[in-house]
Amino acid sequence: MIPPEINRLIGRAMHKYRMLADGDQVMIAVSGGIDSLVLCRLLDLWRRKAPIHYELLAVHLDMGFAGYRPRAELYGKQGPGLPPAEPLPGTSTAVRVQLEKLGLPYYIEETPFGPEAMEAEAGKNGCYHCSARRRSRLFELAREQGCNKLALGHHQEDIIETFLLNLLYGGNLSTMVPHQRLFAGRLRMIRPLALLDKAMVRRLGQLFAVEPVANPCPLTDNSKRHEMRDLLATITGNDPRRRASIFAALGNVRTDYLL
Repeated sequence: MIPPEINRLIGRAMHKYRMLADGDQVMIAVSGGIDSLVLCRLLDLWRRKAPIHYELLAVHLDMGFAGYRPRAELYGKQGPGLPPAEPLPGTSTAVRVQLEKLGLPYYIEETPFGPEAMEAEAGKNGCYHCSARRRSRLFELAREQGCNKLALGHHQEDIIETFLLNLLYGGNLSTMVPHQRLFAGRLRMIRPLALLDKAMVRRLGQLFAVEPVANPCPLTDNSKRHEMRDLLATITGNDPRRRASIFAALGNVRTDYLL
C-alpha cells in the first residue's frame, strides 16, 4: 500500500495538472533507474482504482554503451571519460527483467546514441546530444505506437536541478513542467512524480521491491546535472523545507520584479 502522505501528493499532481484522461494511451519512458521503474508501478496501480481507463506501454532505449570504451585521447588520463577497467554493460537485459516483473507491456530498442554523443565534438556537450536524440526517438515511438501521453519519472529535485541548469548555463528562468503540450497537442508529456522528493521515490522503490539498473554512461557522476545536484544540496543543506520553498517559488514568479 502506498503511504497516505505520498499518495496524496501523487493525487494532487494528477488532478492539479490534469495528467490523465479516459482513453489515454500512455507511453512510459523507462531508463532503468528507480524513478522510472517506480513510475511504471504507480501508473499501473493508479489505473486499477481510477474512474477512467487508460493503457500503458513501457519503452526503454538502450543507449548503446555495451562494451563501449571511449578514446582516452579525447579526455586525458584524468578526465571523466577515462576508459573503464572493464567494458561497460548494456541495459536491455536487466531492464527487461524488471519490466517483466512489473507485468507491463513493453518495447525495448538498442541504439548507438550514447557512444556517438561521447565521440561528438571530442566529448563536448555529450550529455546534450545524447538526451536530445533519446527525446527525439521517444517522440517518434509515441507517434508510431499511437500514444498521446509520454510519462517521465522526474521528481521535485529533478525539476529544481533543471531550473539551476538553465539559470547557470542557459541564461534563462525556466524548468521542466508537470504537464507539457507538444506538437499542437498531439502529444503531452506528464510527470506524475513532480511533487515527490527523491527520498519518497526511494521509499516507494523499496515498497515495490524494484531493482534499479545501473546507468553505464561513463559521465554519470561527472555531468552538469550531477554538479547541480551537489549545488542544490549545498544551498538547502538537504533541508526539505528549503527545497520545498525553492520548488514553490517556481510557481510564484513575480514578473514585475524581473528584468
